[in-house]
Amino acid sequence: MIAGMSTPGVVREWHADEGWGVLDLTGVPGGCWAHFSAAAVRGHATFAAGDEVVADFETPGQDGYEHRATRFWPAGASPVERQSEPPGDAYSSTLTLNFD
Repeated sequence: MIAGMSTPGVVREWHADEGWGVLDLTGVPGGCWAHFSAAAVRGHATFAAGDEVVADFETPGQDGYEHRATRFWPAGASPVERQSEPPGDAYSSTLTLNFD
């Protein structure tokens, strides 16, 4: 399998609390490291072991894996280009400094 091509596979493991996991992709030996920021989904990226996915990947990999996902999404869905959204009220803060 050539890096950069969309490849089907399944989630081997997903560490939601840390935001990363390992994908087993067809024709890609040893697993493919994946970070939540590469998930081409709307909203919060959450996956579970056994979920079917499609992924684009590159070599060299990361954290002991030869391959790293550059983009991945649930099988049967279209990838969504993630855009950074301005934070809502729940994430805003202000700081005022007054000097005499």
